[in-house]
Amino acid sequence: MKTALVTGGSSGIGTEIVRELTKRGYRVYFTYYTGKERAKKIEAETGAKAFYMNLLDLSSIEALRKAIPSIDILINNAGIADIKLFTDVTETDYDNMLGINLKGQFVLTQKFAPDMISKKWGRIVNVSSMWGITGGSCEVHYSASKAGLIGFTKALAKELGLSGITVNCVCPGLIRTPMSDCLSEEDKEDFASTLVVPRVGTTEDVADAVMYFIGEKASYVTGQVLAVDGGYTV
Repeated sequence: MKTALVTGGSSGIGTEIVRELTKRGYRVYFTYYTGKERAKKIEAETGAKAFYMNLLDLSSIEALRKAIPSIDILINNAGIADIKLFTDVTETDYDNMLGINLKGQFVLTQKFAPDMISKKWGRIVNVSSMWGITGGSCEVHYSASKAGLIGFTKALAKELGLSGITVNCVCPGLIRTPMSDCLSEEDKEDFASTLVVPRVGTTEDVADAVMYFIGEKASYVTGQVLAVDGGYTV
């Protein structure tokens, strides 16, 4: 039985990935930060095991590594978003964004990769964003962090390929999650109407892409960036 770790599994896309993995027979661990009660409900629903983690706290990442000695699959999904004019972004805003969305993912992957290397098998999937590909107005620090995750994916794939590990990236577009609740339903539908596939995406859409990357049918696929965005970046 393969073991998977999903960061940010207590909400939105992360929860759907946890559900799909457990349905497919994987042993699943997932992390939460503020959503302890939601995490407990997901544990009860799926049988997956939840762990607290703060990506800004390196000791928290180390504690998670000690609690979970071995994994085969890492899904770097946890992240934050912020809509703000570039001129209003503070140093704290920037540090938090890059710390959670990029540095935290880097450190966590560095903690678990040696185990995969020793087994000569592993799957790493990073969840970026369409704004990491195209850039988003009023989301400059967010776009920068997600673009960095794409670069991280491509470089790490080259380094770990000889160890039987694939590293890929999924870039969701507008997905119906708590993170997109800051937008009105009218704004969501207006944006969706401009897409090649004119609808708001679902968490299932993204989870399906992740399942492809971790499956054996994708064993020859690495360093790739898959936009799940209704055709926004086409």
